[in-house]
Amino acid sequence: MQDNNILNFIKNVLKNSPKGWLDITTHRLDIYNEALAKTEFLVGFEKLYSNNIYDTEALNELPTAYDYIRLGHPLSCVLEWGIAKINNLKTENVISFQSKNVPVLAILRKNLLENKKTQIVYTNELPDFFDAEIIRTVYGYNFQLNKVSNPNEITKFDGSTVFISNQEGFAPIDFNPNIDFYISNYAHLGSILLVNGTQNENYISEIQHVRRRETVAMTPSNCLEVLEILVQNTSFKIKTTGVEENKKSVLNSIKQITDTNSKPLVASSGLSIQYAIMMGLIHDALENHKGKAIKFIVPPNCYGGTNDQARRVAACIDNVEIVDLPVDGENDMVQSTEKVLNQIAHEDAIPYIIAEIPTNPRVEVPDLDQLKEVLSKKRKTSTGEIAIAPVFILDQTFCPNVHFLGEGKLLSTVRGISYASGSKFPSGGKCTAGYCVGNEKAETLMQKIEEHLTLCDNEATALQYEILAEQLPSMNQRIKDAYKNTREFVNYIHEVLPTAKINFVSEELANQGFTPSVFSLDLPTKGATDAEREAYKRDLNHKLINLMITEIPNESKYCVSYGQLKGCYWTIPATSTQGTTKEGDKDYIARVALSANMDLELHKKVFLDFVNLI
Repeated sequence: MQDNNILNFIKNVLKNSPKGWLDITTHRLDIYNEALAKTEFLVGFEKLYSNNIYDTEALNELPTAYDYIRLGHPLSCVLEWGIAKINNLKTENVISFQSKNVPVLAILRKNLLENKKTQIVYTNELPDFFDAEIIRTVYGYNFQLNKVSNPNEITKFDGSTVFISNQEGFAPIDFNPNIDFYISNYAHLGSILLVNGTQNENYISEIQHVRRRETVAMTPSNCLEVLEILVQNTSFKIKTTGVEENKKSVLNSIKQITDTNSKPLVASSGLSIQYAIMMGLIHDALENHKGKAIKFIVPPNCYGGTNDQARRVAACIDNVEIVDLPVDGENDMVQSTEKVLNQIAHEDAIPYIIAEIPTNPRVEVPDLDQLKEVLSKKRKTSTGEIAIAPVFILDQTFCPNVHFLGEGKLLSTVRGISYASGSKFPSGGKCTAGYCVGNEKAETLMQKIEEHLTLCDNEATALQYEILAEQLPSMNQRIKDAYKNTREFVNYIHEVLPTAKINFVSEELANQGFTPSVFSLDLPTKGATDAEREAYKRDLNHKLINLMITEIPNESKYCVSYGQLKGCYWTIPATSTQGTTKEGDKDYIARVALSANMDLELHKKVFLDFVNLI
């Protein structure tokens, strides 16, 4: 009876779910409590269930589940809640993934760090992309594989037992106490991981963190499909119509936009493609430079996901290390790169540089001719041998229209890879997919990256390809129009608040093609001590943002977004995108991102009201 009540409630929720549950990729930070991610949403959802309330207005008032859809979202929470209820589990013990392999890797990662054994048990066959040899030799994970005809055959094991099955329905699981983790794969829709037993609940937060950094939650559209199958008790139908046409269109658009010829790769998110890049490069290094140390050179204050993921990879592999690359403010990217590459060459190590141009959040562009010279320079090891040349991995999310990889450009003389978050300009905020491209010198590296994108089952979904096929053709025009609004707003702020420090590209850089639509705003401050001045400025940041989102609620959002189709987005990097960055490297300034479609005059008026208040 309870199962029927749950399924009927979910059915009614799906009929009345707010539109944003399906198509918004980022959410307002002012109604989000990171310490209670998912929990606050589910507490409210449970109250609605208890009172059989499921109207759209009530659902829309639920607290934000996650600040970014890549991490999870209302529909993934509802799916996990429903599966948990049916199986008499705590809701947090159910975790949905778009990938069918990353949940396995998440468990293997924790057991590697804890020096604990793992056995992976399955019926029928493992997925084609599960390459045991690569998972052992490149990722460094230890496990044994066992095939059974029935999960009831599984006996006690000294370590963790992971049971993988392919599912067509949602019958309650008859839990075997000898199985620690159930991973159910659902055709093209992703997977659902169930944590069995209180003794395994200490895995939950770390599995969630892998989902946060190396892949994505099951997408909203796929969650909706799974939920509809759940409540209707029907089977899965794989849709193939239009997939190949959309994929071909997307790959052609990316080639044209980036001025490249090699095959682009498209993943479920920017961090999914970055993970494939990192693991592909490590794989190449292990094959071609046996025994040498691998150094990933990363700006310490760059986007927190990049920083955190890089360090997480290094924590798992003995010969991989992170080297800081100071690039912002008083630090010059060219000088820092020269210094770091000289040191790594001296050590006869392998240099992989991950950097953003323009930098985030201070929107700085280095001297590109000097940077090209530094990257192309031949160096020698301490023994006089030719040092290994660097690979430059460029995050160009802020300016995906700039041709870095073409003949004669910055990355033409070195092995260069460029990638971008698709939730920004490429899709206009309609999906999270990300992509990467390589220049001619990086073609063999791209093959390795594709291998790991496939292994992690992190390729973009059919709907993500469809959205990118619709949005990519207009991207460059949207970038131009958004830049125009941003330049006008920046000039206005200079005029009405000249004491504010604005980080934005110069007109000269814009003429070279660097036309971002984001700037950072360092507001004027006062106080007798540095601490007082810092506290005053931080408070002023919040006053500005609160005024903008209150006065212009339909357009101004407290949000980490960028490159969306409409509106204006405000955030403080130190408390959002730099969440996992070391405290001393955080930026407590306001970051503002404008779109091509917004009421710029109204934003000017409200900003002037703010100036008059201070």
